Amino acid sequence: MRVILMGQQAFGKAVLENILDDGRDEIVAVYCAPDKDGRPADPVKQAALEHGLPVYQPANFKDEDVLAQLREHDADLMMMAYVIIFVPEAARDIPRQGSICFHPSLLPKHRGPSSINWPIMWGASETGLTWFYPTDGLDEGDILLQKHVGIGPDETLGDIYFKKIFPLGVDSAIEVLDAFRAGNPPRTSQNEDDATYESWCRKADVELDWSADVSDVYNKIRAGNPQPGAWTTLDGTEVQVYDSAKRPGDGTPGEIVSVGEDGVEVQASGGRVLIKRVRPKGGDKVAAAEWAAQAGLVSGQRLGA
Repeated sequence: MRVILMGQQAFGKAVLENILDDGRDEIVAVYCAPDKDGRPADPVKQAALEHGLPVYQPANFKDEDVLAQLREHDADLMMMAYVIIFVPEAARDIPRQGSICFHPSLLPKHRGPSSINWPIMWGASETGLTWFYPTDGLDEGDILLQKHVGIGPDETLGDIYFKKIFPLGVDSAIEVLDAFRAGNPPRTSQNEDDATYESWCRKADVELDWSADVSDVYNKIRAGNPQPGAWTTLDGTEVQVYDSAKRPGDGTPGEIVSVGEDGVEVQASGGRVLIKRVRPKGGDKVAAAEWAAQAGLVSGQRLGA
């Protein structure tokens, strides 16, 4: 097939290279977000240029010139592999078989831009990915393919995305192309009764409340690791919390129970969190033991007070 690849960042690049390596379909054009001043070129753009592919970076897919350009590619399908720019129906329907889009959740659950953070934060044991036929609604449209992945009790956002959803999504792109190539690709309606939408997971969403149940505190740390980074305060100064572990124990919420080579153990409600890695405000990520030594932490001090 003649395929337009539309994507961004590492995921879009990996999908592009996977299609090229597979060799059965022709990438006739690559679309990605416009360049930003002072920022490196998008990895998708860099990879496309290295392979001698034409690259387009329109800011608005409603412009008639952009639509005319899309028609000139004479494409069978547009594959949208991580796209945050709105692409209207007039553009999506130009390829003969329309467009197909990737989303890192089991739609219709977790529509929205931070679809991996929230299930981790809320203690879910499963998530996944979806390839779907996009509409003008956010993450709406019939489903072509879904893949399920487990969320382990200690896995972070980084674990779920980079070790599970990312590679599975890249591999499944070929399954999607196979379905279109074979004809009559599947279409299953999303059940609106099961639909949820969550906006960006932002800094305010990952502030740690040490009086909350230890599982909630721990899940919030996992969900924010590596982005946007859960945080607490020490004497009014912010510190972001990354790698951690959940431990049993009782005490006063927010109190530092112990400081050792393995990290800083902090009391929550019904249990404790061993903080292993942090980023002090204005600094780099360091082992919690190093931070504790620099800050002069001792048992009995309070975090978040």
